[in-house]
Amino acid sequence: MLNHYYTVNHAGNEEEIIIQKSRFIGYVQRCETEEQAQEFVQDIKKKHRDASHNCSAYLIGEHDLIQKANDDGEPSGTAGVPMLDVLKRKGLKDTAVVVTRYFGGTKLGAGGLIRAYASAVSEAIKATGVVKRQLMRHMTVTADYALLGKLEHELRHSTYTLDRINYLENVELLVYVEDGEEERFTQWIIDLTRDQAKVSPGDVSYMESEVLED
Repeated sequence: MLNHYYTVNHAGNEEEIIIQKSRFIGYVQRCETEEQAQEFVQDIKKKHRDASHNCSAYLIGEHDLIQKANDDGEPSGTAGVPMLDVLKRKGLKDTAVVVTRYFGGTKLGAGGLIRAYASAVSEAIKATGVVKRQLMRHMTVTADYALLGKLEHELRHSTYTLDRINYLENVELLVYVEDGEEERFTQWIIDLTRDQAKVSPGDVSYMESEVLED
């Protein structure tokens, strides 16, 4: 599993731009399998059966092993590949995009088409939003209740994420720690409590945080 990677928000969005009277409508969606990506592309094609073109591209897998680009009738290399290049440039994974074009009567030329399709994808991604998926490990800190106040205060003012507190015979604080930082976190807790707390590692899972545009 990757330590972290970037993808789009689950709630995909669309954005429209108009160039020389042609409408370019960009759609984006997170897809974790090629089947999901193909289904997404077909759904947009059905929605816009009357469009001049429904061009698409997607990247699937941790190492981008699945990469597809489709010009859907536009001159070769002027739509699907530029769209795929936007995904690569932004470092996105598990992402599919479709750009629907309604021809406005004016030919844009190869360079104009490349810019138009790339711009439509960029605007759709901006409207949807990008997230960072960070691999985190659930760590459990077990301690006497006398240490609760200190532990909670320090955790809430640290770079670690306090998930919840279980009030049992001893107090349990469940904390998310970046994968690979377990030993550093454990030593921090030992130092903080003078070795009066027990730290136990749990499962790993991805946590998402929004990435703000520059």
